[in-house]
Amino acid sequence: MPVYTKRKTRLHVQLTNSNQATAHGGQVLIDALCRRFGLWQRLHQEPSLDPRKRTGAGFSPVANVAQLLFTLTSGGVSLADAERLGQDRVLLQLLGLAKGADQTTLGEWLRGQTKESVMALHRINADLVAWASQQAKRGRWLHAGEVELFFDDTEIEVAGHQFEGARINYEGNRALSWQTLWYGPWLLDGILDGAGDVSEHLPVLLDEHQPRWQGRASYFYADSGSSAGKYLNRIERADFTRWSLSYNKWTDKLDRLAAELPESQWSALPPADQPQEQYAWVRHQPGECQRAQKFAAVRWKREGDLMWRYAYRVCQAGDQDRPQAVFERHRLKGAKEQGFSEVLSGLDLHHPPCKDLIANQAFYAIAMLAYNVLLSLKVLDLPDDAQGWRIRTIIRYLLTVPVSVSTHARYEVARICIPAGWLRWWRLFVDQWVPKRKPGRPVTQAVDSA
Repeated sequence: MPVYTKRKTRLHVQLTNSNQATAHGGQVLIDALCRRFGLWQRLHQEPSLDPRKRTGAGFSPVANVAQLLFTLTSGGVSLADAERLGQDRVLLQLLGLAKGADQTTLGEWLRGQTKESVMALHRINADLVAWASQQAKRGRWLHAGEVELFFDDTEIEVAGHQFEGARINYEGNRALSWQTLWYGPWLLDGILDGAGDVSEHLPVLLDEHQPRWQGRASYFYADSGSSAGKYLNRIERADFTRWSLSYNKWTDKLDRLAAELPESQWSALPPADQPQEQYAWVRHQPGECQRAQKFAAVRWKREGDLMWRYAYRVCQAGDQDRPQAVFERHRLKGAKEQGFSEVLSGLDLHHPPCKDLIANQAFYAIAMLAYNVLLSLKVLDLPDDAQGWRIRTIIRYLLTVPVSVSTHARYEVARICIPAGWLRWWRLFVDQWVPKRKPGRPVTQAVDSA
């Protein structure tokens, strides 16, 4: 018989009432990081987020955003999950929330938002990214000393004909478009609507955030959807140090130019045990471009081919860059695409919660905040061996820890059960960032602050 196998447990199972315990004790880490940034104060100071006529009753915008944010950072994905979280009295007490809203109240608040309030959420998110990037160790988010920026679009498919702003996409399904701009590993900004062009909002996002990378080394990635001449013109004016885009839509002229290059312009063939590829520079002025662009070209033949096959990357390269280096650097775009996939899958943003476009825009703005808070917790505070953790890993192994509350004569104590090997890290974090109860009566605050 093997030493290790599956057997029945020897433990006796007992059930107890959980009105003095919760499974989401790690949310104190999220709350502490939000307090360090000043998120709750920032939300409190945005009057556009409050659609109430009677501000002395009901839930404040801070409470609604906090409930949705804690729902997303604890693994919830819907307004129904937010309502269930609002029924966890121990968790609410742990986070400083007196009561949780039901999903109807949260939906009404989301539908009551305006373009101005959604923009306010986006500004707060961008400021969070700026704050976290300034606090983080450079080696944890810069690549060879450069800020990496990435633009991409994804289709958020919806079921039914009542989702405002949805359109028929190239696959024949109704969908919303979410176009995003990334700053290092952080989701800097995003626009959710029914845009028909996959790069329609690229100029707007560059206009909004260009000062953030001006004057520092930067590298910008995008795919072929942004390679039209009008977008190349705007990317050139964005003051990126270097950039590269996939280019595979209008290649007939490039194929002719590459075929006409003399053999001396192509790099030497590598050894036989490596891919038989050759690289060269090609200059070409696509339609709508204000000037000729530089293209890195690669050619290869498959077994039985008589003609060369070609691929291209339009780029602004450094003076010492080789065309092969442009292709190698551009392959890192795949890691950026995986980051976008992690947002969609880790927070399950494939399903907009509301039919109104403005409500979905507000929800996705809060989802960006939630993602960036989780990522900032990893980059700023987790040890080196945890820097490869995905968002779901952080939620499952760091934030999902049990808490029990016990009452003493003068105060209540929350006891967090820490996983093996993490007790020292938790003690250091709590000592530095979690506020301590001071003697005497608690000071009444309009909103939680550092």
